[in-house]
Amino acid sequence: MSTGAMLRILDRADKEVMKLTRADIGAVYEFMHKFRHNPDNPGLKLKALSGDSRLMSARVTRDHRALLLHIADRDYLLVAVKHRGEVYDDLSRYAYRINRVTGGIEVVDLAPVGDSIVGRVIPPEAEAVPASKPLFDAYPDAQLLDLGVSEPLLPQIRELTTEAELLELLDRAPQLTTDVLFALFDGTSYDEVLQQVTDPVRADEPIDPDDYEAAVERPATQVTSDDEALQAIIGEAFERWQIFLHPTQRKLVERKYNGPARVGGGPGTGKTIVALHRVAHLARQLPPGADKPILLTTFNRNLAADLRTRLLALGGQELVARVDIVNIDRLASRVVTEAKAGANRSVINDNQVPDLWGEFLLETGESGWGADFLAAEWTQVILGQVLNSRADYFKARRPNRGRSLTRMERDQIWQLTERFTSWLEDRGIWTWRQVAQRAARLEMDRALAAGESSGALRRPRYRHIVVDEAQDLSAAHWKMLRAMVPSGPDDLFLTGDTHQRIYDNHVTLGSLGINIRGRSSRLTLSYRTTRQILADALQIMTGEVYDDLDGGEEDLAGYRSLLRGAPPVFRGTATWAQERDLIAEQVRAWGNPVDGSVAICVPTKDLAAEVLNRLKADGLPAVEIGPDGPKQPDGIHVGTMHRFKGLEYQRMIIAAVADGLVPRQMISRYRDTDPKRYQRERQKDRSLLFVAATRPRDELAVFWHGTPSPFLTARLVQRQPA
Repeated sequence: MSTGAMLRILDRADKEVMKLTRADIGAVYEFMHKFRHNPDNPGLKLKALSGDSRLMSARVTRDHRALLLHIADRDYLLVAVKHRGEVYDDLSRYAYRINRVTGGIEVVDLAPVGDSIVGRVIPPEAEAVPASKPLFDAYPDAQLLDLGVSEPLLPQIRELTTEAELLELLDRAPQLTTDVLFALFDGTSYDEVLQQVTDPVRADEPIDPDDYEAAVERPATQVTSDDEALQAIIGEAFERWQIFLHPTQRKLVERKYNGPARVGGGPGTGKTIVALHRVAHLARQLPPGADKPILLTTFNRNLAADLRTRLLALGGQELVARVDIVNIDRLASRVVTEAKAGANRSVINDNQVPDLWGEFLLETGESGWGADFLAAEWTQVILGQVLNSRADYFKARRPNRGRSLTRMERDQIWQLTERFTSWLEDRGIWTWRQVAQRAARLEMDRALAAGESSGALRRPRYRHIVVDEAQDLSAAHWKMLRAMVPSGPDDLFLTGDTHQRIYDNHVTLGSLGINIRGRSSRLTLSYRTTRQILADALQIMTGEVYDDLDGGEEDLAGYRSLLRGAPPVFRGTATWAQERDLIAEQVRAWGNPVDGSVAICVPTKDLAAEVLNRLKADGLPAVEIGPDGPKQPDGIHVGTMHRFKGLEYQRMIIAAVADGLVPRQMISRYRDTDPKRYQRERQKDRSLLFVAATRPRDELAVFWHGTPSPFLTARLVQRQPA
């Protein structure tokens, strides 16, 4: 009597499946079910394609065959679903082997270049005149193989002379081959490709090219064997990202870390996906229970809601039940409420603090310090670093604060902040920064007590903490989180990009007890936006230096995309009224879509209101993006730059990118009086524009009136149509 079999599915196989009719898709799922129950079923007609080959075929329908790689005794890998003619007419068409760099299994379709739809969908400029010599003539075979290029494709790679041919070949090439060739084609040097593309996915152990059982278990062989996941792929209930990870991402997700780890990378590189899969990976290691030993947190509350939705889609209610998903300020508020601290006090937004300091100084007659300076000193240094006493403040470092302070000046400021805190308390209010500071102090005391007691009430709150958008958290937030999880393996896992920092939180994690040295990685491949949009977004960042959350610098070197599209549009007008006409004209040129695929981004709420009114006057359903996201999914979404964090659209207009609006005119008052703050505020506005420019997937239009923003380089401005 026959026994069942293990049947896993290679990530690229779902591409073949999704090209089929709905009826045939159902037949594929039925085939997988039958095969796993009994691969010897005569109706499946399982047989080797040639001699002693591992590559086998099995019957799915009358016209379609499954290509299977025989891994071991009853272990198979579904690598493609093809028409029977493609399978049997040319047995030499398919090659398989273990990549000597990644150790992953690669199955390659060796069909000659020239029979693909790719050439019909890429932009016309890619249909270039053939190059005078092959595209990769400068790289010997040995170098390409060292970079991880699939060896069976070398003969075809040597024949490539145009970008259209390259795109067609890479449409069916293994992932690492695609990444390497695109990087070389874009002008990246061999050494840089080796460092940025190949080394992050290199196997940790020596590779046996004949050990397929070991190869199928490596991160580079992207497979799934879960019944529900397989059904989801066939039923199109999941997107591909929810099941499959790029080998680089999977390696980071499944690695065991000896302490806090950080994953960085530009917009659209999959940092949030990695965070979600990391949570799922950690949850799978947990013993059974009804508690929530894993915390998943982020700064923004609507991003926290999105994380919950996506984690539910990824792992179901059973996974979500073991994870505490909450934004960082709500978590701090929960800690304070549990301790019955701050009762009967309402929380106000931190952006009101400068005005409150102004009221306090006016009311008390204090005139030695400006409200803006005191607000920033209190928020960023005293509250931000959870300083508990004047002595702590005397010793505190004040990075990015501009002017230095004498001991006497620090004493004056400390006394003023104590009076200001009492003034707020008398009014029955406090700020989110104060809540974070109080929560951090409470958790630090709790952790200290835990070291003196083994009782259940003294156990750490969490076993693992995963933080998305880590660049937005303050020092007080980090001190609270550090105290919530015991130091040790896999304690803290952070994802973020300091180029997208849009709040005034600058920290050095090492000084807060979170040491990520040697456990910091970076993703460089963008899945969201096209190469054309990406290139112009990177131009916006020209001239800025960003930190890496640990005292060093971080750049976007190697950040790239494999997607192609039309170049972004840059256009200026004389007046704001004319620019609103231009916005309406662009929306009409895109066919007046109202399905939520188009968005318009502006610097201020007042400008957003005017755009909303203009679109509604044209009979278009414009939808405002509020603090919790778009008020409804359909329509044309309109909002300020802050509102677009974490969102993405097919097409997008960024309007009013004019001098005085981007960056804000008000920050110019700091240019001479507080140069460091001026630079910090200017960098924050540049990051906002960068975040906005990397939201669209396919098309981007950037408009301005009057003088364009200084963040738009001369090359971008001069490219506007006549």
